[in-house]
Amino acid sequence: MSRLNILRRSPSPTAADGSASPEASDRLAVDRLAADGSASPEASDRLAVDRLAADPPPPTGSRTASTAPTVALLTALGVLVVGQMYTVLAMLTSMADSFATTPTQTTWTATAFGFAYAAGFLIAGPLSDRYGPRTVITGGLVGATATTLAVSVAPSLTWAVVLRIAQGLTAATFAPSAFSYIAGHLAPHRRGIALTCVTSGMLASAVLMQIGAQIVAAGLGWRTVFVLSAALMALSLWPVRHILRPTAAQDSGPSLLQAFVAVPRLLRKPRLVALYLATATVMASFVAVYTAVVVAGPPGVAGDNAALLALRASALPALVAVPLLTSALHRLAAPVRVVLAMSVAAGAVAAGSALGGDVRVLALVLLVFVAAVATAAPAVVEIVHTMASHARGAGVALYACSMFLGASLGPQLAGALSGQGFGGILRAVAVLLVVGTLLSLPALAGRRRDR
Repeated sequence: MSRLNILRRSPSPTAADGSASPEASDRLAVDRLAADGSASPEASDRLAVDRLAADPPPPTGSRTASTAPTVALLTALGVLVVGQMYTVLAMLTSMADSFATTPTQTTWTATAFGFAYAAGFLIAGPLSDRYGPRTVITGGLVGATATTLAVSVAPSLTWAVVLRIAQGLTAATFAPSAFSYIAGHLAPHRRGIALTCVTSGMLASAVLMQIGAQIVAAGLGWRTVFVLSAALMALSLWPVRHILRPTAAQDSGPSLLQAFVAVPRLLRKPRLVALYLATATVMASFVAVYTAVVVAGPPGVAGDNAALLALRASALPALVAVPLLTSALHRLAAPVRVVLAMSVAAGAVAAGSALGGDVRVLALVLLVFVAAVATAAPAVVEIVHTMASHARGAGVALYACSMFLGASLGPQLAGALSGQGFGGILRAVAVLLVVGTLLSLPALAGRRRDR
């Protein structure tokens, strides 16, 4: 009998009702393999997460959350909370007029939020591991409500940037906690569609929140956008408390110090670091393209609010289609999906830079580009869950951190290259996506080596 079969038949730590928890069984198996030096870290990671993707549903009576209301709530919150990064992109001109500055300078309100958002993940992830996702999401929403309302009364660009930093730090509690909640509370066979829906919602926020911000700001002013956002965050506290389940207390759970120590440990995994860097290039490209439409838009779009609105909306079908195609996409392993999606994204942007400024062509480019990004994002989360199985909150926090570090750099990339025109920005983005594709190859190579 193989060592793996012996471990699988070994007694496992039990839950309160005497049944073995899958997570405890995985942890025991990995600990024993690591203790006798018979398995590599990558093999231990794979063993620990086999159940995450393929386990049968938990036994009757387990604390598995209802999928539909959970996914609906987390997806809606993903649009609202993550969308705070992107609302200002649709209001750069009106905010610049209010602060007597230029739209290029106003992009710092997006960059400041993004850097603070990314840094906040490094705190939120370990907090989620220690105190449970629902607790961290609830506290974060309270803080985000206050800081979002504060941005609405910023008297100057400097104050707007400072308050956006505070808003980013409080909003950062959501994403890593949401991913951690999915991994710990949904049935294994439902996690794939849940991750796809939530990540698609986060990406859709770049489109939906820009559209909403553009419409509201045109009629009621840009400050009203933040007031309405704060009100929606406050109202969301009720469903969070009634739909999301608290995490059961575990005496053997990590201390807060242990949860934070997990972060540098994860950074010692080269394949994981390469994947984080690839994520940063994708999100920098994603935000740079949408910023370029505003600061260096082609002649068919520049200064035309209706054309801008239509262009932003053109990517929505992709964000709806990708979750519906989850079953088909999951026939490919996560590393394969990441590499293929990033290659398609690079090709789409390169084609857009070469085909001129026709609005219809640009709309098609955005559709393909956003579909590729929406396909890559949940696949990266799956790989991160695999390689960071004992510190999922910290692992996803680093993923989200790299995601929004990239997103923070996107506006500055577009602003710095605005003199090169719209086509020049797209060419630079295409090169950046090629780099990201190369960085994602170690995950694919690791999968082949692990067979």
